[in-house]
Amino acid sequence: MNIEKITAARGTVTVPGDKSISHRAVMFGAIADGVSKITGFLNGADCMSTIDCFRKMGVKIDVNDSSVTVHGAGMRGLSAPSGTLYTGNSGTTTRLLCGLLAAQSFDCSVNGDASIAKRPMRRVCNPLRLMGAKIDGDYCPLTIHGTQLHGIEYHMEVASAQVKTALILAAMYADGETIIYETEKSRDHTELMLKAMGADIDVDALKITVRPTSRITAQNVTVPGDISSAAFFMALGAVMKDSEITIKNVGVNPTRTGIIDVMRSMGADITLSNERVVTGEKAADITVRTSQLHGVTIGGDIIPRLIDEIPIIAVMAAFADGTTVIRDARELKVKETNRIRAVTDEFTKCGIDITETDDGMIIRGGSCIHSADFKTYGDHRMAMSLCVLAQAADGVFTLDDAECVNVSYPGFFGDLRSLNG
Repeated sequence: MNIEKITAARGTVTVPGDKSISHRAVMFGAIADGVSKITGFLNGADCMSTIDCFRKMGVKIDVNDSSVTVHGAGMRGLSAPSGTLYTGNSGTTTRLLCGLLAAQSFDCSVNGDASIAKRPMRRVCNPLRLMGAKIDGDYCPLTIHGTQLHGIEYHMEVASAQVKTALILAAMYADGETIIYETEKSRDHTELMLKAMGADIDVDALKITVRPTSRITAQNVTVPGDISSAAFFMALGAVMKDSEITIKNVGVNPTRTGIIDVMRSMGADITLSNERVVTGEKAADITVRTSQLHGVTIGGDIIPRLIDEIPIIAVMAAFADGTTVIRDARELKVKETNRIRAVTDEFTKCGIDITETDDGMIIRGGSCIHSADFKTYGDHRMAMSLCVLAQAADGVFTLDDAECVNVSYPGFFGDLRSLNG
């Protein structure tokens, strides 16, 4: 498709609910006692995969646009599905299910699309095997034989909220205490939500202690807007001329706000207002205005706090003065696509001076950007990042696959058009 370009970027937009929180609200509600009502739910393809999997395990789930009601089955109330649990393109669904299913009283198979089949599951399967899990395979399809698990002490090899959550879910069913040590702090939606539901979890900096839990209690969840989706409009406001965009009700959990820190370090005119706490999660309205950006170096412990936003940070770097270096981001290689390679290849097509490195990229801002036919690799974040790039550049640009944005932001193009001020 041709990327439709707007002439200005001014106005207010509300992005869909946080994907990470939406997944977890359904999963944890499914094994809770009672009924959970979720408002602001992300009705995107990934989160609908989670709902489909739990319906196949006997959980009643009602969906009405962005409102979801989960009738909890209890910690031991899931039933064996009649067929394979299909997770689509959702790495979160796939990896979190591994931890939950490993402790059930039945066997089942988990599989996803072609992208999921390439994504490594060993990082979650191996620590679960240390707990006694019986899992066949290191890539999808996986066969999981439910069994009694044991508590362990585990030092994580990568900063991954997905791996951490899978271990926490398994530990709730184990017959002893489990202690998990993070390498760096990753998003903590799981710890906040499960603790509020009554799970026996203690968090001390990078140390997480989980004790066996016999029951958790359903709670209503209001999902704030996803900062990973807001990031596209934050970047758009910063790089387009004469722009001012306010994104309403964005989740600003401190484990997710690396994008804000980086934008400020680049010189972005960005302000937060109406700050509040919604169902245990911080939220705020974010306003961004046209900014004179400059290059920065990004690496170290901030990377887990912005790993999903690196493609759109790279877009801002292309329009900034000077050089931006992104390092310590090898995790990008095992996302929906190898995002280091994908960003480098697509940026090079349109004249941006970018160099791929083993763990990131070097972007020299100020290049003369020209028309290009972009490839998305079926990756929703690549598609939206390239669309933002096209808005601030001269020329005609195309996307080979616009539909992939439905994974996390089905209304993205409509919201973009609404800002044509």
